[in-house]
Amino acid sequence: MKKLSLILGLAWLMAFRAAAQISVEVVPEQDQFLPSESVPVAVKITNRSGQTLHLGADPTWLTFAVESADGFIVAKNAEVPVIGEFNVGSSQVATKHVDLKPCFILTRPGRYRIVATVRIKGWAEDMTSPAKNFDIISGVKLWMQDFGMAPATGPTNQEPEVRKYTLVKANYLHSQLRLYVQVSDEAEAHIFNVINVGKMVAFSEPETQLDRFSNLNVLWQSGGRLFTYAVVKPDGTLARQDIYDYVTTRPRLAMSDDGTVSVVGGVRRLPPEEMPMVKPPNELPASEKP
Repeated sequence: MKKLSLILGLAWLMAFRAAAQISVEVVPEQDQFLPSESVPVAVKITNRSGQTLHLGADPTWLTFAVESADGFIVAKNAEVPVIGEFNVGSSQVATKHVDLKPCFILTRPGRYRIVATVRIKGWAEDMTSPAKNFDIISGVKLWMQDFGMAPATGPTNQEPEVRKYTLVKANYLHSQLRLYVQVSDEAEAHIFNVINVGKMVAFSEPETQLDRFSNLNVLWQSGGRLFTYAVVKPDGTLARQDIYDYVTTRPRLAMSDDGTVSVVGGVRRLPPEEMPMVKPPNELPASEKP
């Protein structure tokens, strides 16, 4: 009995020492997600071991476990891909970003817990993060539209694949309405992607148009005199997003004869990458200096 107690005591001591040298924290990008929405998380690894750690070479160096708070079993499709070598020096913090959506089936509303485990080659003990909670919430469907998606190759008269756009609003953290775009098959049995396209006001009625490429163009009120415009591709990816101010005329969608959709009215805000570069006086040519 004394020998068993000694072994257990040594095992606990080794685990405590490992935890003191390496700490692991898992941080979801947000606290709430819609069913089938991407669930990006960051894993922060703090190294206090006094040596440089080499991580990312082994596909099992970082693993995840997700469980439902009500005991519902979360099905797992695959291991989260974590390959990618890097070093973490002593007293440094490294962050690994992953998306849990492709690997776990998170379609049922409820509260979930996620735990990350780091395994270091040659170390006797694994390092496990404290459990972190997040919620899968239900949304309200505002609008749906089936559309045909032409095949990437083959004759132009081939029967198209039928998909569906759905606009969904959800009350994020019970205080902020957000608008989502879901792309699925016709029966909504398979969801290709769900993306959060931005905040919306409670009284907003989104305006929608499909262009000649089957892209979804959607315009909605996101503030007092603020409108957001987004274009979503048939594969569920965001093609563009712009902000418009309601100055003298209200922004609205318009379709041209060739099937192109654009925003008329309002004033578009220039994104940072389109802002003209202003040089300080000390970098101007002598003839241009004030």
